[in-house]
Order: sequence, then C-alpha cells, then structure tokens
Amino acid sequence: MIPVTLNIRTYHEIENAGSDLGDQVAAQQTRVEARLALVHDVVGIMSGKGGVGKSLLTAALATLAARRGRRVGVLDADLNGPSMGRMLGCPRGPLAERPDGIDPASTPCGALVMSMDLLLDADMALHWKEPDGAAFVWRGVQERGAVREFLADVGWGELDLLLVDLPPGVGRLAELHELVPELSGVLAVTIPSAASRDAVARSLELAARRRIPLLGLVENLRGYRCDGCGDVGALFGGDAAERLARRFDVPVLGGLPFDPTLDRAAAYGELDAWLSAGGPTAIELGRIGEALDAALGAGRSAGEVASR
Repeated sequence: MIPVTLNIRTYHEIENAGSDLGDQVAAQQTRVEARLALVHDVVGIMSGKGGVGKSLLTAALATLAARRGRRVGVLDADLNGPSMGRMLGCPRGPLAERPDGIDPASTPCGALVMSMDLLLDADMALHWKEPDGAAFVWRGVQERGAVREFLADVGWGELDLLLVDLPPGVGRLAELHELVPELSGVLAVTIPSAASRDAVARSLELAARRRIPLLGLVENLRGYRCDGCGDVGALFGGDAAERLARRFDVPVLGGLPFDPTLDRAAAYGELDAWLSAGGPTAIELGRIGEALDAALGAGRSAGEVASR
C-alpha cells in the first residue's frame, strides 16, 4: 500500500504480525504521543455527510493558516476518497524516508500534508491485503491502523496546528479521539438542507458524548455566487447551521456560497494564488480562519481556568 519501506513493522502488515501484534500497536501509540507532543492543536474537520465541501474548507483553512505564518499540517483521514494532496497542490512523487519516519509532502504555501492520494497511482482505488472470508472485519482494522501510521510514522515536526480531514460518518471521529485523547476540538461543516442537518447532528452528538470540544459550525453552499456579476442566489432550502447551533450550543463561525472560482482553484491546486487575489469568498474564509483561532484560544483559556 505505502510505496516506501519502513524500518519498523507497521499495522498495515497485520496478516504477518503474529503474537506480537499488541506490542506493535502499543509501540506505535507511544510514537503517536511523541509526535503529537510537538503539535500545539489537533482539530478534526467533520461533516457526517459527503458532498458538503468539508475537504475544500480544510484545504483553505490550512492555506490561510500557513499564509499567516503558522506551522500547519493536514492529515487526510478520508482513506477511500482522498483529495488533500491535489487540492493543496502537492507534487506527486515518492515521499522521502528517514530513519525516524516518512517526510510529509509540502505545499506551495508551506503546509505539510499526508494523504492517501499521495501514495496511490492516479485513479487507483485503495486496496487492502485481506484474508479471504473476513475482508469486512479486517478492512476496518487496517483503516484504523493506517490513520495511526499517518500520525505515528510521519515526521510532522513542530506544528502550531494539525487539521484532520475526517470522512463522512462518525466512525473515524471515534477512532481519532482514541488515538488523540487530548483532541483540541472539532469543526463541523454542513449545508443548509435538513438531510445535512440530521447527519451533522449525529457527529456532533458523538463529539459531545465524548466531551470533545465543539469549536464551531461552518455552513457551506448557502447560495450560488455568480462568476460574472458576483450576486449570490439561493441554492438550498433550510437553516441547518442555525438549528444545530441552538441544539448543541455551538457558534456558527461563518457561511460560504458556492463560488465557482474557489472550486476551480481547489481542483487545480491553486488555493494559495486564489486567496492572494482576494474576493468576497476569500474574505469570508479569512474570517472563518480567524474565528477558529479565537475558538481554540478560548478553549485553552477555559481549560486553564478549569485546571486551577
């Protein structure tokens, strides 16, 4: 699966692990803790539903943070639908291997990225080595192990912020929280529709039950921004963000229209240049990034007060 040779046996080699599997997992978790000791904040970006622009928002927030001089990394935990390498303009090619792990890819803006789309040939589906007759059981185990590898065996170095782009559903959030118990919080992305509201509510419910800080909501696709005139027209009905904010007592950090220029910039890995050009959507994204910074700061302050 991974086109580099690691000096340690890792979880993706599970069928050959034998009786020392537990020791391998424990050792890898120790490496996760050591890597993340150098990371100030780890934030999960979740939606509960696909197609709401979560990955694009993650890529834009990472680019904005890097442009503000912050040391930022992005872990693409959507293993079956990875897109972060392409969106952030990472050049394809082998990742450098060092004795203590693998170097993540670097983006034009300076952010660091690890994504399955950097490890697979273009248009190639992810395929796991699985024993016959138990593929469903082992696939979940190996996916969890791959995320652990991305945390444990990638040389993230010192970071101010590590954004984790989570796939739709609630399972990967639970796994991330088990790997990173001191998760700084989650940011949820919705669109206005009732279907999105219900899906995101399930993710927020899980986060609240696990006492993961809810940093905020972003409502995407609030309307359609005309490429020619700049006017914003209706796109979806509903008020998902407002309803979710009231139900879970979480702030709405901002709302974004569908902007075809932003969509094109992400498709061609040109977010940095697009943000540099400015524009109404870029300005709103900047406000969302600042609001996320403020929410993280408020969370740290609350934690300091609670520990006194």
